[in-house]
Amino acid sequence: MVMDITFSSAPSSGADAPEAPAFAPAQLREAAHRVRETAFIVREPSGGRIGVSFDARHLDAASGYEHLATLPPMYPEWLGDRAFCETHGLRFPYVGGAMANGITSPEMVIRLARAGMLGFLGTAGLSLERMADYIDRTAAALNPHNLPFGANLIHSPQEPALEMATVELFLSRGVRRVSASAFMRLTPAVVRYAVRGLFRDAHGRVQRSNFLFAKISRPEVAEPFLKPAPQKLLDQLVAEQKITAEEAQLARDLPVASDITVESDSGGHTDRRPLGPLFSVIARLRDDLQRQFGFATPVRLGAAGGLGTPQAVAAAFGLGAAFVLTGSINQASIEANQSPAVKKMLASARFADVTMCPAGDMFEMGVEVQVLKRGNFFAARARRLFEVYSTYPSIEAIEPEVREKLEREIFQQPMEAVWQKTRDFFQTRDPQEIERAERDPRHRLALVCRWYLGLSSRWAIEGVEGRQLDYQVWMGPAQGAFNDWARGSFLEPLEARHVDQMALNLMEGAARQTRASQLRAFGAAIPPDAFDHRPLPLA
Repeated sequence: MVMDITFSSAPSSGADAPEAPAFAPAQLREAAHRVRETAFIVREPSGGRIGVSFDARHLDAASGYEHLATLPPMYPEWLGDRAFCETHGLRFPYVGGAMANGITSPEMVIRLARAGMLGFLGTAGLSLERMADYIDRTAAALNPHNLPFGANLIHSPQEPALEMATVELFLSRGVRRVSASAFMRLTPAVVRYAVRGLFRDAHGRVQRSNFLFAKISRPEVAEPFLKPAPQKLLDQLVAEQKITAEEAQLARDLPVASDITVESDSGGHTDRRPLGPLFSVIARLRDDLQRQFGFATPVRLGAAGGLGTPQAVAAAFGLGAAFVLTGSINQASIEANQSPAVKKMLASARFADVTMCPAGDMFEMGVEVQVLKRGNFFAARARRLFEVYSTYPSIEAIEPEVREKLEREIFQQPMEAVWQKTRDFFQTRDPQEIERAERDPRHRLALVCRWYLGLSSRWAIEGVEGRQLDYQVWMGPAQGAFNDWARGSFLEPLEARHVDQMALNLMEGAARQTRASQLRAFGAAIPPDAFDHRPLPLA
């Protein structure tokens, strides 16, 4: 399938006269953007300049030009791995990433799906009831048209029961694609999802019912997902009747993940790795394990993190990415479940307006997330809370002047009142946390600190008045780069940032980038501005 849009080309000099080849910089720039046409690389006899023609008559020796090469049409749909699109029923190798606490909304996922792309619901951080609502609303819109979607499973080391309950919900609702994020090891829940429903087709090949996308940023984390599930975990799941003995047997012939998202410098959980070296290392690891195990279908690698411009997207495909995944930039889209106040902050953010701070879900482990630092004090206050947790053994041990400042500036209430709210929350969520906190004063301090970290993102999403300086806004440098690229175009205003228009322009620009690089590789003097695709409304 191809995009149903056309671009004007230079008119011919007459009904029978061929369009002259492009040699001048302005002509070559236009030629580089005519990606949907067959391009002929030619050399003029005098001077030896290399140019581009779109008229096959220039291939005739009588035309006076030497034919050097032919480039077939290039479509954005073809930039990635065709097997990825065919497997998941997509038109474009483009994925909208899951942004937690419901930021990636059903509306966003539905709009991406209708444009031939894949979206993952931001189910991490939601209650099971809200997860079910998100899934049901999305399925009602997409299932009748056989359009794919997915949901997010985030690693919950403090709450393994919640992790398994989330998988139970996904399986019961028929969610066939899951993005597993922030996992540092395989868990029973993630393996159960991947293995459940395995079967042999009529040709005896093992096929998946569920597709697991593992989002990783380290080779040691990627490796378990690139191998078959450990026998010990499979045996445990069979004993608990979470999978069948047949599914456990079939799991030996497949890697845990069907797809891997190689995540570089992104918003939220990130190791801030540069994409080039990281992708190369993971690709080599994938290839080594593929040779070792001989899987019928190799794991496909996608790229994420920092993808806010056509140049970045084209570079990702140039590395060999089967698909690209965007996150930060979609948070400012019309369809994102994010408050208008935060969207304005995001739309004015610059490339360097990001910083790292403690993550609420992995607070005690010292894991960090990348957030917007411009316009709020959240990052500084989150770091202060981690410093307090690292320094004091309990709430009671905090010096009065330090505690008073925390209660006034961060909690805006006594810490004991915060503990009571936290206790009420875990009374229904996980009573074991209360028991542990009452035995371990330091754990009680951690839960109180996590109260602020957990609510700060919700304050941002809901636009809570009086808490603007405490908004936790996950963001990577891609947002600032996107804003710079969109400046002066129709995509600059927030009211124009539909998630599919942003995606189509990134893919269109990446195709133009790739074609310009091809023409340059054949010796055409492609001007620098040929690599600049300005956003335009696309159908």
